[in-house]
Amino acid sequence: MSPLGASSPAPSTAAAVDGDGQPAISEESWRQAVAAISDAERPLLVCHVNPDGDALGSMLGCALALRRLGRPAQAAFPGPQELPEMFAWLPGIDLLTAPEDTDREPDVMLTFDAASVGRLGEFADRMAGAKHVVVLDHHASNPGFGTVNLVDPHAAATGLVVDELVRRLGVPLDREIAECLYVALATDTGSFKYQATTPKVHQFAARLLQAGVDHYEISRRLFDARPLGALRIFGEALGRLCLEPEAADGAGFVWTYATLDDLARHDQPAHVLESLIDVVRSVEEADVACVAKQLADEEWAVSLRSRGAVNVAAAAAALGGGGHRYAAGFTGEGDLTRVIDALRATLGDHATSA
Repeated sequence: MSPLGASSPAPSTAAAVDGDGQPAISEESWRQAVAAISDAERPLLVCHVNPDGDALGSMLGCALALRRLGRPAQAAFPGPQELPEMFAWLPGIDLLTAPEDTDREPDVMLTFDAASVGRLGEFADRMAGAKHVVVLDHHASNPGFGTVNLVDPHAAATGLVVDELVRRLGVPLDREIAECLYVALATDTGSFKYQATTPKVHQFAARLLQAGVDHYEISRRLFDARPLGALRIFGEALGRLCLEPEAADGAGFVWTYATLDDLARHDQPAHVLESLIDVVRSVEEADVACVAKQLADEEWAVSLRSRGAVNVAAAAAALGGGGHRYAAGFTGEGDLTRVIDALRATLGDHATSA
């Protein structure tokens, strides 16, 4: 029996190992996480600001698992409380709680897909009042800011870490939990086409399908449904593409931008720009792709992608951001020229032969 009295867990597909053949997450860390959750009466689940599919799907999948165990879990994220339509249907969406209505002193706080404390926004100060902080993540740059750290940089998505936690809690993988975790997996693997896709990823996807996931309908909502206004902004942004073949130590750099005026002119929310980078990254002549999205007069959210010749996580970290080797981002201050100049200057420093 599990510590929470559920039936014995099913076999796992999530046991990643590091370069020395050791488990990426120790058995002691798993034990501590399960014990902390077992003792919790007021768990608070938090993902990063402007949540993507992995952050939101992982958090809601875990929240649903806690609901199955009779735990009154609150799920929340910092910053603007607007969610893209592609996520509005997710099971467990009713568990989302406005930041001001969440417990200020939870007995356990679980964070999802947040590589640093800063990504938790106004929830960062809740950590001091929590008895335990359990960090679930897959970013290599995560410093391990929790009292218990379930961080697996080899995992394709945080959803894989959540799946292992759910298994260890003894909660069966039902259709609703599986749908949340499928969104996490599909978004962070780019519908299974990014470098992080491994046999283990497909094994996990198979389990989710067996649990009843409608992969076609989820994929349509995630990747093939955009408002007309968003496509018009995409067209304008693609018309501004700038290709610099000699940049990034000769690996090539392509970039574009979208402004607040673009959004206002086409009456679109900011989140419609999130998938623009997936179009820009298809430019064959450049290893590094970039989209700068205006947040304020002199503030830009910069998304980066690489095919592997440049470690964009390291480049982003040098500019105050972070992420993965192939996908990263940072917030740039100043006018657009200054932001792009600073990025261009650091890309060559992180070019590799890999």
